[in-house]
Amino acid sequence: MLLYAVTDRAWVGARTLYEQVEECLKGGATIVQIREKGLNHEDFVAEAKEIVKLCHRYGVMCIINDDVQACLESGADGVHVGQDDMEAGDVRALLGEDKIIGVSAHNVEEALLAQKRGADYLGVGAVHATGTKSEAKPLTWQDIKDICDSVTIPITAIGGVKLDNMLELRGTGVDGVAIVSGIFAAPNIEQATAQLLAQARKLVEA
Repeated sequence: MLLYAVTDRAWVGARTLYEQVEECLKGGATIVQIREKGLNHEDFVAEAKEIVKLCHRYGVMCIINDDVQACLESGADGVHVGQDDMEAGDVRALLGEDKIIGVSAHNVEEALLAQKRGADYLGVGAVHATGTKSEAKPLTWQDIKDICDSVTIPITAIGGVKLDNMLELRGTGVDGVAIVSGIFAAPNIEQATAQLLAQARKLVEA
């Protein structure tokens, strides 16, 4: 959970998503989530299969956003679901015990329910206002700490987390940070990822 890289095709540019993911893996991303809203199912699964293999080559787990079927077909390590997606217990029934399930949580009640239903980790946010989830209301430092204190499963903070504001999360109890644009919009993804990883280590060691 230390540095959780979440893909976004918006910044692919001249490079393929596969190439971008490899750059972030070289930089030290500790887990990768493939978030893909624009591809049809067949193309998504084909892409996911290749990225899952790539992540495994680097010894890193690969999570699929929302799509349980794509997870099963691609060989990914698990699925991350939001509050408006399939409930964690239903996801577990489809995926079995061997896959990882992450759930987005915005308050203590959602966090406790997700843990009770079998979530392996939580994505908590938004920490700051973010273009990726424009409707997400930022949580306070105390909100995040209260969520961390309420559960025993790992928590990654997401939403507008950047190199220069990450250490504001010190003392909340988060186990790491999830980054989208800070990695995939960077001119040098490998370098940006390495800097973010170093900062994340400072955060959790504080």
